[in-house]
Amino acid sequence: MTSSPISPSLDPNPVERFFRGLWNLVKWFFGRKWLWIPTVSLIVLWIAMGNCFVYVPPGSSGLKQKFYGDDAGIKPEAYATGLHFIFPFTERMHLYPTDLQTVNFSDSASESSQEYRTAPSIRLQTSDGYQVQLDVSVLYRIQDPYKVFTESGPGRSFEDRLVIPHADRILRKTLGELNAEQFYQGPRRIEKAKNANDQLATQLSAYGIQVDAVLVRSFVYDGKYQEIIESRKIKDQTVFLRQAEAKAAIEERKRDTMVAEGRANVQVEISRGAAEVQKLKADADLYRRKRDAEGKLLVDLAEAKGTQLENEALEGAGSENMVGLKMAEALQGVRVLVLPSDGQYGVNPLDLGGMLRKFEVQ
Repeated sequence: MTSSPISPSLDPNPVERFFRGLWNLVKWFFGRKWLWIPTVSLIVLWIAMGNCFVYVPPGSSGLKQKFYGDDAGIKPEAYATGLHFIFPFTERMHLYPTDLQTVNFSDSASESSQEYRTAPSIRLQTSDGYQVQLDVSVLYRIQDPYKVFTESGPGRSFEDRLVIPHADRILRKTLGELNAEQFYQGPRRIEKAKNANDQLATQLSAYGIQVDAVLVRSFVYDGKYQEIIESRKIKDQTVFLRQAEAKAAIEERKRDTMVAEGRANVQVEISRGAAEVQKLKADADLYRRKRDAEGKLLVDLAEAKGTQLENEALEGAGSENMVGLKMAEALQGVRVLVLPSDGQYGVNPLDLGGMLRKFEVQ
């Protein structure tokens, strides 16, 4: 007999199948003690650990609060970074930051941050009735969490109950003592900001908060006074511009004078240098001519001395022979010589004695 397929109407519901499978898994799990007893023990231990120990992270401090018993209340002892034991459901650990904290008083969206608290900008009135809007940053630290807790309560309520109202009131009072012109000037505003810092530090130190700095970062006047200030500053800047231009013209004239004097000094030095060059050239030429004259004189003297010595040699013995040798050198190579043979100046080459006498050779 063949089985017919089950009709879709007889299929179990998917939800029913899920719970039926879950129930089977539970029966299987609790049917094995070696598995479910350690698992349940670990779960109970984990829940107990989560309720019995609290971790205080770095940059924070903890305060323990007890809910029941004769000593119920907040404990003054501060717990440092680490893991600390508390009784479940009877004690609680409150955490407070101990690193540098910031409150920014500003209406600008760019000043908002999830890390630091942002409050509305401080609006004050100067002594002469003008409105000024301030952007201020207050930097502080929590030194005594117990005092902070007793004065403001748990969590970060200390910002709304201590830091922000005290800073707003002191800055309004201190900087509001200035008039608009004094506020615009840096030294008086900086002096008053320092006074506000000192006063805020004194007041918050009584609540366990240390103020590191009060920084007035920017300020904006109301539109009316802003126009007056801008007009006045434009006039002042125009006066300063004219003074600067006059000083620049004076300095420019001084510069031109110095340039002219420098050029004149350069020309003087160039002329002096050229004169020195000409003098050196003249001295060199004089020295050369002097040496040339001395050399020529020595040559002439040497030639005269040579001539003198030659003459003396010719006047000495054997001079006739030298004359004859010179005559012979003069006649060397002469093949034909036509000379008169008679008369007063006649020359007879065959009459050697006569020729010698004619040349006055002794």
